[in-house]
Amino acid sequence: MQMLTDLFSTDYGLMSLAVIVFVIVMWIWFTILFLGKIRLGEDPEKTQTNLPKP
Repeated sequence: MQMLTDLFSTDYGLMSLAVIVFVIVMWIWFTILFLGKIRLGEDPEKTQTNLPKP
């Protein structure tokens, strides 16, 4: 219980909590980004139609 009290009430606990939340949000963001890039690369027709014609 003391650990949770330190986490939410001290400056170093709040900074640790901020880093933990930031890392989780970054993990979710990069997962969505990479899955989107993988999905875009699966269909070559999609990438060919989006390219400008010379």
